[in-house]
Amino acid sequence: MDNLRQKIEKKRKEMNGLAKDYGLLDDRVLNKSRELDRLLNEYQRLVIHMEVR
Repeated sequence: MDNLRQKIEKKRKEMNGLAKDYGLLDDRVLNKSRELDRLLNEYQRLVIHMEVR
């Protein structure tokens, strides 16, 4: 779980850096945002799975 949190934080920093350089609507930023969304969804599934136990 810590590894996934680290990946999320790294992806968030990458996305923010790209947004600063290219603007929020740039394809690179949008693609990074989708990658971040996938990681966040994975994290949320894990949290919910752990709560169900």
